[in-house]
Amino acid sequence: MQYSTLMERVRHLAPEERNVLDSPYTISNELYAALRSVLHDVGGQPDAPAPFLEKGEEEWEMNTYLTCEVICWRTGWNAEMRRRSENDLGATMYFGLPYYARWITGAARYLVDAGLITTDELGRKIDEIRARQEART
Repeated sequence: MQYSTLMERVRHLAPEERNVLDSPYTISNELYAALRSVLHDVGGQPDAPAPFLEKGEEEWEMNTYLTCEVICWRTGWNAEMRRRSENDLGATMYFGLPYYARWITGAARYLVDAGLITTDELGRKIDEIRARQEART
């Protein structure tokens, strides 16, 4: 991609407003804990005990895995980018979506952000697949 093309794509973007922190020594303990605890780093955080349940993948989960593998193969999107897109979902979606739903949500965001599809195209494809699924049931 040429520099002028890139600049045209991002010209309308503006940086987010934020408060610059002077020093790590002047922030509260609560803010320090929040800054060092990233969303996907849940190790050591309190949680209710949950039993481990063996579960086989459902068809949609395997299709999601294969779709993401093809996107990686065809576009250069990789596992680290996928994991980052999951972390960027925010706590509500991260903990509220099933594992493979986070994968496919990240893949959709990547495809749109990379300009490979538009949100309209994505919406039409989702509607088409939903209609096919409803016709089968």
